[in-house]
Amino acid sequence: MSLEVKFLGKTFKNPIVPASGCFGFGYEFADLYDINILGSISTKGTTLTPRYGNPLPRIAECPAGLINSIGLQNPGVDKVISEELVKLDKVYKDQIIANVGGHSFNEYVETVKKFNNCDKVFAIELNISCPNVSEGGMAFGVDPDTAYQLVTKVRKVCKKPLIVKLSPNVTDIVKMAKAVESAGADAISLINTLVGMRISLRTGQPIIAVKKGGYSGPGIFPVALRMVYEVSHNVNIPVIGMGGVTNAYEVLEMMYAGASLVMIGAENLIHPLACKKIIEDLPKVMEEYHIENLEDIIGKAN
Repeated sequence: MSLEVKFLGKTFKNPIVPASGCFGFGYEFADLYDINILGSISTKGTTLTPRYGNPLPRIAECPAGLINSIGLQNPGVDKVISEELVKLDKVYKDQIIANVGGHSFNEYVETVKKFNNCDKVFAIELNISCPNVSEGGMAFGVDPDTAYQLVTKVRKVCKKPLIVKLSPNVTDIVKMAKAVESAGADAISLINTLVGMRISLRTGQPIIAVKKGGYSGPGIFPVALRMVYEVSHNVNIPVIGMGGVTNAYEVLEMMYAGASLVMIGAENLIHPLACKKIIEDLPKVMEEYHIENLEDIIGKAN
C-alpha cells in the first residue's frame, strides 16, 4: 500500500498539506506532533512588506465553519525568509510551499523574486483573492483578464513551480482556471474561502470589523469538491484540492475528483492534530475501499 503521490516532479510521502493561513509558519505545531509526517506545508500568506492585517474583531464562528478576515497579517517576506523559515527548518526537513499575496502587480512580482533563492521553498502558491488597490479593490482572482495579466507578470520572474490559488467567488471557475493555465501556471489550488458574514443580535451590526470575510470549514466541502472536479477535468495541469476537508474519507473524495494533493485548512484551527489523524487514518480507509496506491485514484471520478 502506498500513500506516495507525484506532483510537479517531486514525490510527496503523502498528499496531506496544511493550507496557508491555518498552520502559521508550521513550527508552532511541532510542539504537538512530528510535523515531518506531512506531505508538505503551505505557509502563512506573505507580502512584500509587513502587514498588521485588518482591525479586530476578525473572526466569527459559524455552525459549519468560521469566517475570518485576518488581512494577510505577516512580518514581510524578508523576515519570513530570514526568521520564520529558519525556525521551520529546525523542525521540518522537507521543502515547503510559500503562499504569496499582494495588492498590486509589482508587490506580487517583487515578493516572488525574493523567494527565488530560498532553498526551503519548493513552489510558490499565488493567492489571487487579494484586492487590487489600483483597480478599486476588486480581487485579482475574479476577472480572467486581470488574473491572466498577474500570472503572466509573475511567471516571467518566478524560477520555481508556480501554483495559482483560485477564488470560488466567480461566475465560471473553469474560465478562471484556463486563464491562469494559459498565463503559465504550473498547477492550480482551489478553493479559497467563500465570502460570508455574521450579524450580532446584541448590536444588530456585523461581527467582523470589516463586515464580511472568508467562510471556511465543513460547510463548503461540497462546493469545493464540485469545483475541483470541474477544474481538474478541464485543464492539463495538476490540481490541489481544499475546502472543508476534515477526514481521510473526504481526502479520497477530493482525489477521485482530481486533486493530486489535498490541503487541510480550518480543521487545523478546530483540531490541531487533524493532519496527523488524517495521515494515520488514510491506510485504514484505503484498505476499506480496496485502494492499493493513492496515485491510482486521482481524477477517476468520471
